[in-house]
Amino acid sequence: MVRLSSAAAPPVPPTVVRQRNLILVVLGGLAAAGWFVLLNQASHTMGGGQAMGPDLTMGGSWPLFLAMWVAMMTAMMLPAAAPMVLLYGRMRRNDPVSIGFFTGSYLGLWFAFGVIAYLLSALVEAGAARSEWITLNWGRAGGALLVLAGVYQFTPLKNVCLRQCRNPLAFVMTHWRDGRGGAVRMGLAHGAYCVGCCWLLFAILIPLGMMNIAATAAVASLVFAEKVVPHGRAVGLLAAGALIVYGAVVVAHPVLLPTVA
Repeated sequence: MVRLSSAAAPPVPPTVVRQRNLILVVLGGLAAAGWFVLLNQASHTMGGGQAMGPDLTMGGSWPLFLAMWVAMMTAMMLPAAAPMVLLYGRMRRNDPVSIGFFTGSYLGLWFAFGVIAYLLSALVEAGAARSEWITLNWGRAGGALLVLAGVYQFTPLKNVCLRQCRNPLAFVMTHWRDGRGGAVRMGLAHGAYCVGCCWLLFAILIPLGMMNIAATAAVASLVFAEKVVPHGRAVGLLAAGALIVYGAVVVAHPVLLPTVA
């Protein structure tokens, strides 16, 4: 029986192990760099509340907002995307250019989402500057967004997108495209599923504070658990309940939102 088991599971060739480890080192290094940038910026950000209204765009500086968004996506999403990147790399015989195109296009879609997030945040700030009602109630809107993020965790769309993220082999088999152009298309497709799975989890970082490292770490841990941990779906549903409860409390008491207190 031992011999049969050994024959059925031949050892992984050393070259494959080295290539896999190299990909992990690169992804880990990029994620670590993202966390370093976030921590460095957070150390220079004083306070979280804004008595005169919401500051959702880091002082209205779109380059800084988008730079921090890219750092955030790199720090938070690459660890969760590592199994997909590893499988794609192995299928592409570890072609570094194709892997780069796949990963870059994946992050590029998150960058596009960051542009949308900035524009919506700027719209809220502009409205708050013109309307005292918005200034007084944007914290409640943040609480409502937390509730919405929790409810979304239970939706069929969330389940469809999460299944694609949790099963790299199924994704590769159903979305395979040859060539480096195919790498871009696959990276965009994977990014679309990932955005569909997690967009509201990242949207809540706007009312919670872009430089709120505790909130960022909590969301990153949740995303990783949902996508990689065996019982990640259950973790996500527990987090959904917590978001709904916390959001409802914030709607009633907006000062409990970090960016309002």
